[in-house]
Amino acid sequence: MSATKLSVTCNLVTGQSRPLPVEIDHAVIAGWTGRDPAAVQEHIVELQALGVAPPKTTPEFYRVSASRLTTASVIQSLGAASSGEAEALLIKHDGELFVGVGSDHTDRDLEAHSLRASKQICDKPVAPEAWLYADVHDHWDDLILRSFITEHGQRVGYQEGKVSVLRHPDELMEKYCGGPNGLTDGSLMFCGTCPVIGGVRPSAHFEIQLEDPILGRRLSHTYDVTALPDGS
Repeated sequence: MSATKLSVTCNLVTGQSRPLPVEIDHAVIAGWTGRDPAAVQEHIVELQALGVAPPKTTPEFYRVSASRLTTASVIQSLGAASSGEAEALLIKHDGELFVGVGSDHTDRDLEAHSLRASKQICDKPVAPEAWLYADVHDHWDDLILRSFITEHGQRVGYQEGKVSVLRHPDELMEKYCGGPNGLTDGSLMFCGTCPVIGGVRPSAHFEIQLEDPILGRRLSHTYDVTALPDGS
């Protein structure tokens, strides 16, 4: 099986950087990762009203094709009903664990029919920069996720929240791999997202950020979405 090559740079706390020519052959999205069970259940009920089937377990893990991962600044989607979600992510490369930020871009029309298919059909943008997981592990809960969309020509806040509302990555790896730091080389895991401000909606321009206020740095990526004709 061929791996997807991503050209990523690791930014070190010293201010230096080093290239990470990662090759991913195992991509997984952790869903329903909220720490508050009541909030997770509320979200499940909300999506059920929209026709989205509830998960069998929480969290639930969705495998997607590694070929969907991209650091490109433009992706294509079928129709105009897809939207992004900012998520912290983990990359295992040469025995080391790295943290980055990406977008679990999802087809919202298809989501009501098959959540797994809605995720698989869309490319997954990934920022071309990352950090060592060890450098943020001790203050993980202080990290902040943000995303922005463009509406009527204006940059609008779409998501903002601390990752502390989500399960810790150590717990996600424990549940998925059977042990903390259990990802194998060539693996990438999306770790969940925070609530949307003003409702889920599409945008032709999406911006994602992961901020570390303790070390005063930020990972970011922007991408445009080109809608392909859906035949209707």
